[in-house]
Amino acid sequence: MSILSIVKFRRCAVFLLSALMLGGCAWFRRAPERGAPETAQEQAAAEPGRYIVTPERGADVVAELRIAPPPQTPEIVDGVGIAADQGKVNAKGFVRIGTGCHRDSDAAAREWVQRMALLHGAEKAFIYVLPADAKATAKLTAEMTAACGSEAGPLPAALVATYYVRFKLPFGAQFRNLTADEKQKLGVGGGVQIGKVVDGTPASAANLRSGDFVLKFNGGAVHDLNDFRQMLRTNMGRRVTLTISRDGVQVERMVRLGVLATESRDAKK
Repeated sequence: MSILSIVKFRRCAVFLLSALMLGGCAWFRRAPERGAPETAQEQAAAEPGRYIVTPERGADVVAELRIAPPPQTPEIVDGVGIAADQGKVNAKGFVRIGTGCHRDSDAAAREWVQRMALLHGAEKAFIYVLPADAKATAKLTAEMTAACGSEAGPLPAALVATYYVRFKLPFGAQFRNLTADEKQKLGVGGGVQIGKVVDGTPASAANLRSGDFVLKFNGGAVHDLNDFRQMLRTNMGRRVTLTISRDGVQVERMVRLGVLATESRDAKK
């Protein structure tokens, strides 16, 4: 071996020794490749169950509007159909506050349903599991899939639960401000339009419908959403007259307003 070759060999050895001292064995290992981030659907599928809060039915709203404190033992029953069961309990003043979707339908899944009912203060919960009879599964399958839908798509669920609390709503309907075009068409300076009407509430009992325009409250003009909300608040527990416009015709509706659950309990003290 020539002197030049020996010098090159020693230089390589020194370089290699320095690398080992600085980086250790990890210098030779290839860093693991980072995989693509999991999608929301994959993350949801990794969890055994997921509770979905009904819009505008968060914990604060439920606490304010419920009639009674959360029960120590919620009623858990097997449901027949999601829409059919909801219609029956709505008529009794129950409002759906959430939906549970579980990938299994065993005893552990049912225990999870019970825990979610206690955690969210539900009074009643219906459990839905696909029956063995294939002919009876089509409608329920569609309802379960829709109930567990998300932005990332439907969540896989072998068991679905719906949770309810009995509300005492002062009015029982959503409402919004009128647009400029609606004011011009109706010939008014203000008002509100009724949105979704909750079954078993004062608004429902007065035969108010989604799309009705509320123009007057006890003969006085309704200016906007905040004005109407304050009128409802001031007159809780009383019978009031609403002047509404429906399909271009003005009619009056008598509404017996309820009271908030918190105020109802305070009145009994």
